[in-house]
Amino acid sequence: MMDRQRLGVNIDHVATIRNARGGMYPDPVRAALMAEIAGADGITAHLREDRRHIRDEDIEALVAALTIPLNFEMASTSEMQEIALRFRPHAICIVPEKREERTTEGGLEVANDKNRLSDFIKPLLDLGCRVSLFVEPDERQLEASAEIGATVVELHTGAYCDYHAEGSNRFALDELARISRCSVFANNLGLEVHAGHGLTFENVSPIAAIPQVRELNIGHFLIGESVFVGLDNAISQMRRLMVEARL
Repeated sequence: MMDRQRLGVNIDHVATIRNARGGMYPDPVRAALMAEIAGADGITAHLREDRRHIRDEDIEALVAALTIPLNFEMASTSEMQEIALRFRPHAICIVPEKREERTTEGGLEVANDKNRLSDFIKPLLDLGCRVSLFVEPDERQLEASAEIGATVVELHTGAYCDYHAEGSNRFALDELARISRCSVFANNLGLEVHAGHGLTFENVSPIAAIPQVRELNIGHFLIGESVFVGLDNAISQMRRLMVEARL
């Protein structure tokens, strides 16, 4: 049996539901605490520049309430850097962000932005935060991530998940092979490998089975599934599939 793989639960879309009506309910902090009880190893929250779901006060409340690590997703802007330096989350994941997108559409461009990103993450690393870069499974981006001092990369699994959902099995297998190859490549560079985006009960097992992938971050599907089965049951089922994939 391989080492236990961590599960990070993204609670952004609890806040999306709250914000649809305004007010205080449902509370993403309550969801985070429930996820912790259900077996999540960490909580992910993305503070977007437009505050479309998670808000500043949510980050403050999460930092105060959680006893498991908070993975703070953010764009590489001076505003977000200031917030991260103030709250000092356990982990920070730098993601690309466009205001018009519904969700993160791809990986960060590291190779062509090394100098700026290196300067951007240095104070975060100096603070002791685990800094992750959300990137495509691409050797060039992985090499650049290691060169600028990132400690973790999170591989974007969106293309694999899209092909899987479309029934494009050959393309899904090609993408899975690319993720697997890049997981080995990143690990050999000394980077800790995480993966996420679009993962569901139906497609998670092949990703979870990759030995070098130490953590999966899953949100939208788990929050959606919790409408039908409850958050604790959704997390428990995902955890079971992850464990079985690594037997």
